[in-house]
Amino acid sequence: MILKNATVYNDEFNPVAASVQIEGEKIRAVGSCAESGESLDLTGCTIIPGLIDIHIHGCAGADTCDATPEALEAMSGCLVQRGVTSFCPSSMTLPFEELEKIFGNVAACMDKVTGAYIQGVNMEGPYIAMSKKGAQNGKYVRNPDKEEFRRLYDGCGGIIRIVDIAPECEGAEEFVREVQPYCPVSIAHTAAGYDEAAEAIRWGVRHVTHLYNAMSGLTHRSPGVVGACFDLGRTYGVQAELICDGFHIHPAALRVAFQQMGEDNTVIISDAMCAAGHVDGEYDLGGQTVYVRDGKALLADGTIAASTSNLYEELKNVIRFGVPMKQAIKSATINAARSIRVDDVTGSISAGKYADLLVLDADLNIKLVMVKGQIKVNNL
Repeated sequence: MILKNATVYNDEFNPVAASVQIEGEKIRAVGSCAESGESLDLTGCTIIPGLIDIHIHGCAGADTCDATPEALEAMSGCLVQRGVTSFCPSSMTLPFEELEKIFGNVAACMDKVTGAYIQGVNMEGPYIAMSKKGAQNGKYVRNPDKEEFRRLYDGCGGIIRIVDIAPECEGAEEFVREVQPYCPVSIAHTAAGYDEAAEAIRWGVRHVTHLYNAMSGLTHRSPGVVGACFDLGRTYGVQAELICDGFHIHPAALRVAFQQMGEDNTVIISDAMCAAGHVDGEYDLGGQTVYVRDGKALLADGTIAASTSNLYEELKNVIRFGVPMKQAIKSATINAARSIRVDDVTGSISAGKYADLLVLDADLNIKLVMVKGQIKVNNL
């Protein structure tokens, strides 16, 4: 199949007039393609890589922690309708046995979901700071345990793509130095100050979970984790997740983060819960009741609990907030792929990579979604 006459964000993320030739699951060529067989005329449309959500707990009334095939299929189907072509189902702070079951379910479903495909697990918790647990269940918070993590990792066939820690916790350095080579470690839910965060980056941490949220902020005398990211992020290649729903982070603070972290180091995430794409009401998140009103998810004490947004809406928000188009698109595609070490197979429109594509019209409406060469959404 050839997608022709479109504006294509090429492998350098520059918009060019081009066609994209697809053969099977993969992109065969980008540029001037000789027509043969089926083609789609996309005059007036723009093709960008499919969106990759590396941090999502749930949507459409389903949650990763339901640990059922039906939940992951519901998430997969909901996400692909919103331009997401692959995702990392994300866990919560739970006992070993529950995490083992959740990860086993994800592993069993990776090749079976029919919408957006699964990249692997994002393990958010339990190795976090109690004082910054946010909506995580404090009953199960514990120090980093590299032996426990290895059992979980091996038990699910090595599909854990990110694991979170608070770097000030006992055992953090040993954990980072052992785990980072085979699984990205992320700073998250932490009371660490600047010095501790900077030290963790020097140990090898290259990822930060939902920057600004559940961590020490930037002030002029206490730069905090945020300050460490701004100061050292570009030098060390640290990638910072950002929830861009306009509620978790003020648009001005988002602009500052995108400017300070640079084009290659920002990753848009949804951090969505099961209420995303669903209705207001009461929901369970990691064993705690979450109250969703007007799309805002809160615990009973007012603590923000995940989001009800999606990556597509957040991409549009970021552009509307004034982030350059190129950085916005990279932050929802190739940067996300790089952060979970799958950028060799997806995340950009490059020959040899999966044909994970999102076609937008001039108003950024979704016209076509393609996952591994198969059209999943067609609004042409």
